[in-house]
Parts: sequence; C-alpha cells; structure tokens
Amino acid sequence: MILEQHYLACLAQASYLIVDERTKTALVVDPRRDVELYLERARELGAEIRYVLLTHFHADFVSGHLELAEATGAEILLGAAGQPEYPHRGLEAGEVLEVGDVRIEARATPGHTPESTSYVIFDLTQSAELPHAVLTGDTLFIGDVGRPDLMSSVGVTAQELGGALYDSLHEQIMSLPDETLVYPGHGAGSMCGKNLSTDTVSTIGQQRQLNYAVQPMTKEAFVRLVTAGQPEAPRYFGHDAQINKQQHTSLDSNLDKALVPLSVDRVLSLCDAAARIVDARDPEEFAAGHLTGSTNIGLGGKFATWAGTVFEPEGALVIVAPPGQEREVAVRLGRIGLDHVVGYLEGGFAAAADRPEFHSGIDRILPSVLAKVLERPNDLVVLDVRGPGEWDAGHLERALNIPLPALERRISEVPAGRGIVVVCKSGYRSSLAASLLARHGFSEVRDLVGGMDAWDGTDLLVEASAT
Repeated sequence: MILEQHYLACLAQASYLIVDERTKTALVVDPRRDVELYLERARELGAEIRYVLLTHFHADFVSGHLELAEATGAEILLGAAGQPEYPHRGLEAGEVLEVGDVRIEARATPGHTPESTSYVIFDLTQSAELPHAVLTGDTLFIGDVGRPDLMSSVGVTAQELGGALYDSLHEQIMSLPDETLVYPGHGAGSMCGKNLSTDTVSTIGQQRQLNYAVQPMTKEAFVRLVTAGQPEAPRYFGHDAQINKQQHTSLDSNLDKALVPLSVDRVLSLCDAAARIVDARDPEEFAAGHLTGSTNIGLGGKFATWAGTVFEPEGALVIVAPPGQEREVAVRLGRIGLDHVVGYLEGGFAAAADRPEFHSGIDRILPSVLAKVLERPNDLVVLDVRGPGEWDAGHLERALNIPLPALERRISEVPAGRGIVVVCKSGYRSSLAASLLARHGFSEVRDLVGGMDAWDGTDLLVEASAT
C-alpha cells in the first residue's frame, strides 16, 4: 500500500492518495478542487483513481470530488449521514471497503459535523488486525479537535455536536492502538480548530499523551473546553459547506470565465456595477498605487482565507495581479468557492499608469516614526486589527482593537475625521484593513510597516493585558 499526504500550506489542508500496488487502484480522500496533482501522481504510479472519499462536507474549502469523478469516473463515497445532491455511495458505520490489499473501515465520528466520518486504513500485506492509520478529517487534529460550533446557523447547537464529538473521540478514535498513525484534515493555521500543531502526522499514543482535548475529563467539561475561545469563522464557511453538498460547476469551467483579460475602462465599468477589485500584489506595491476602491490581499499570505472573509461569496470580483499570476489568484479563489470572478486587468496595474485620476495610495509609517508621534499629544487613532489572543499578549497602550474579520461590521466604531494608523503582526493584515477603511471613505489612513513584529524590534513599550 502507498499512502501519501498532499498538504496545501495556504489553506493548511491535507488530502490523501492511497494506492493498492497489487491492483493499481487508487483512492483520494478529501481532495482539493484543483485535482491535476492527483491525476498526475496516479499516472506516475500506474494507478487508476476509482474512489473519492469525503470525511465530511468541508466548510473551509470546496472539495474536488466532482472534478475527480468527472475526470476519472471515480465513485464518490461518504458517511451515510451525509445526503448530497450528486450520485454517491453512503457508507454505514463499520462498513468496509476492500481494494486489493487495502482495507478501509468507515467509522461514524459526528461532532465537527453530523456526517463526519473517519477512515481506518489497513495494509493487509502487513496485518489484518492492526490498523496502519486513521484519516480523521476534522474530528481529531494534531494537538486539537474539530470545532463543534459551525452549524448553529442551521439549528445544530455547539453543545449537541460537542457531546457527539466527545463520544466519537473516545469510542471510535482513541480506542485504536497507540501505534496507529493519525492523519488529520488540517494543520496549524486552519480556522477549523484553535490549537492545531504544525505537525501533520502523529500517532494515537502521542495524542493520548499530548492533546489537551482527549485528556480524561467529563463530557460536560469537554464541551465547555472545546466550545470556548473559538476564532470567528470566516464569512465563506457556510457557503462552502453548502456547495460541497450540491452538484456544482467545475473549477475549470469557472476558470474559463475568470481568466478573461479586461481593459481599464471595462474594469471601471464593472466596478460601477458593484464588482469588487481584489489586488493580489504585495502591500508595498499596493501602497505605492492602486485603483481606487481596491481591496489588497497579497498572495504572500493567507490569501484565500482572507478573501473569503471580506468578500461576499456571490459577489463579482475583478483580479489585479502581477502579470502571469492571474491564474494562481483565480485558482485560489476557486478553492474556496469564490466563483464569480469576471476577469482580470490585462497587464496588471501598470496598464492604468496613464489614468492617474483613478489612482489611490496608502501612506506607510515606520515604527520609530510612530513612536515619536505618540509621545506628543494628538488625536491619532492606532487601530490594531489582530485577534484577541494577539492583543492580550501585548499591544500599544493607545490602540483600539477591532479584529480584521469584524472590521467592516464594526466600521462605525472607528472614529471619523481623524488620522488612523493600522497595525497587525507583520503588515499583511493591516494593508488589507487599510484598503477596507479607504473603501469606506476614511481618507487619512496609514499602514504600520512591519507591524508589531517590527515594533517589538525597537524595544519600545507595549502593554500586555493582565491575565
């Protein structure tokens, strides 16, 4: 048996390719939407992809199950509790799929979602009794467990799912032998948990020792623990969970519509009709000049997650990117179901060089300069857009904290008519926040170069919240 993990760092998402070497049959578990890497790898191994397995209806990305089924004729399998629109086979709890020398046992593990299913993998050339691995999806992570609070909008409470998650962990997963490898659906950086490790593989025994959420405790204590302190879910999560249940158009079909070159005049016309511009350049380039009203989300950071946080899932988008990177931007948007891209500015921002009447810029300020400004009485607003944990660890004494995911919802809390300096950890989120403020009519906005990372390096005083 070959079992490969394919990790997509920008979404902190893991998918798996399993190949039975005797029959040259391949299975893919939780594929990302751009599926060419699985097709290419199967060709390299001389295998045919015949099955696509889903652990659950993902909220943080659009799975590539339909793309793989279309490309290969593979059968889609998922837990029997899931009822999608497309043809599939529902696996009952305990049902076994045998493919040559590979045995896959489906274990119903509700908790993160009602239909969550984990797959216990046996390599029959090694042992028919001892499992080789378990693919846990978003039920058990390395160092954490899946959050149970994402379905409140459809009437399933976090307490109900939290109780189910406790039972699933202890009865279905932690009952496996200590040597069993644990392959989760996500790693550090995912919004599907709050304490995920940077490791992407572990064992049941290691998790029994090190994972805070599977230590001995009552179900009531567990539910309180896993429902507390969860980060705010991005706007697109509910949208993606619904897409993954539905029959929908393929990524390639959407890319055909997205990768249309547009003139400056056409871009401006689309913006007049309510399209949003996503400018994927680095913050430095964006600050130097951009089309007025653009939103800056650089490809160098968590591009897809932040795009899904600030844009409406059904809203029309126009791409501005360094020439040659338009497809990469469109693919990353498509991975999270932002499928209404209507084209890109041909030639990038340079194509608008002779249209300065449509240009804007954002001033940037060095930490040393800001420190001197703050030493004097003034009405400058320092807006810190980091999350609660980052804020509690240390912040500027005079700062106002509005985490970036909540900024547009709480825009009325930002004082109008005053200069604003936006602060984050590194300068990535602050550039995005500054572009949103400018879009909402704030004219005196500056971005702190290097964020709090650079500020700390100046040995200037920050205030740590009391614990």
